[in-house]
Amino acid sequence: METNGPVNGLKSKKKDNGEVKENLWSAILEEVQNQGNTKLPSNKNVVVLGDNQTGKTTLIAKLQGVEDPKKGSALEYAYIDVRDEYRDDHTRLSVWVLDGDPGHTNLLRFALNEETFPHTLVILTVSMATPWDIMDQLQSWAAVLGDHIDKLDLTTEQRLDSKKHQVQKWQRYTEPGDELEPATSPMKRSSRNLTEDFENDDDDSPLPERVLTTNLGLDMVVVVTKTDYMSTLEKEHDYNDWHFDIIQHWVRRFCLQYGTALFYTSAKEDKNCDLLYKYLTHRIYGLPFRTPALIVEKDAVLIPAGWDSLKKISILNEMIQTNEADDNYSAYVTSPLRRDKECSGTPKKFGDKKLEELLDPDRCQTLTKLGKTLQVDESTVSKCLKILGMIQKQGHWVPYELKLRDVERRFLT
Repeated sequence: METNGPVNGLKSKKKDNGEVKENLWSAILEEVQNQGNTKLPSNKNVVVLGDNQTGKTTLIAKLQGVEDPKKGSALEYAYIDVRDEYRDDHTRLSVWVLDGDPGHTNLLRFALNEETFPHTLVILTVSMATPWDIMDQLQSWAAVLGDHIDKLDLTTEQRLDSKKHQVQKWQRYTEPGDELEPATSPMKRSSRNLTEDFENDDDDSPLPERVLTTNLGLDMVVVVTKTDYMSTLEKEHDYNDWHFDIIQHWVRRFCLQYGTALFYTSAKEDKNCDLLYKYLTHRIYGLPFRTPALIVEKDAVLIPAGWDSLKKISILNEMIQTNEADDNYSAYVTSPLRRDKECSGTPKKFGDKKLEELLDPDRCQTLTKLGKTLQVDESTVSKCLKILGMIQKQGHWVPYELKLRDVERRFLT
């Protein structure tokens, strides 16, 4: 009987090893099966808000791949086909486009309610065709959205959790290529278990200055449409890089406040539309998005949520020489009609040409001297100089120009 002991022990050991291998393979097969059964959710929504003529319908049509968009009225419904090519999976992303007429804001309840709130991303659209209206429109629609969310029958816990998720998403942003755990498989959806990860995340580190100071608890993207119109602004309304930097400066500050991404797009020139589609599917479904922030091309700015900061924006602030505590957007980005009126001056009218003629022989003239010559106050002269894109450097009035080193500072800081 004793001679059988070692044999029985060997058989038992082999049996244990076999069970371990079998359990290992079962676990692997179960994981693969679970991944295969993980489908793209079908309950996701995008709500698009913005004034009329900001290109909302055209933008969504571009994302759909539709060449001839049909504009509806009141509250439009559309959908975007979303496909995960690596998993051969697809779904439909519902899109609601609210008319820009303030009288239709009551219809927002059909697109954004207690049931859809956790599954909704909001796009705020403004147009570069009317840059003087951009900040007023952003603030107005953000207020409409905030008031609507306040009226939803959400529990205190739901509101706090949704805001916490937005904070954590911002904090978790990493530059493409800087991930601690690179996605070794293209099948990996980076945000598939995002909610579970957030629930287990106890990181209470503070947000950077002015980030998400107004947290609505929703993913948001600001889209500046019709950037192809910038060339028209330059040719017909004497806009230059200084004006476009002012616009970008203020819009980026707004995006920091609400924790939004920023995209400059042109449906006409097909600029950033494809990247916007990929970013939306990344934020909503966790599909890959490998594009870093793009800020060098003035008409193709792209800033993912979590990338920007006051320090990066301050580079623009230094170059355009504004004091954000005192200045306001409308003082420098004005409509052509208002610009003509302001530059007409009182009591004596003068135009841009007259001011330029005065500066040509002597670029060191003070505002006081220019004002006396033109018979207007210093503030009127200052506004007109800003509108002309003139800034004072070492006592000389010179045109605002973006130097190569400034572009490098923007991108590398």
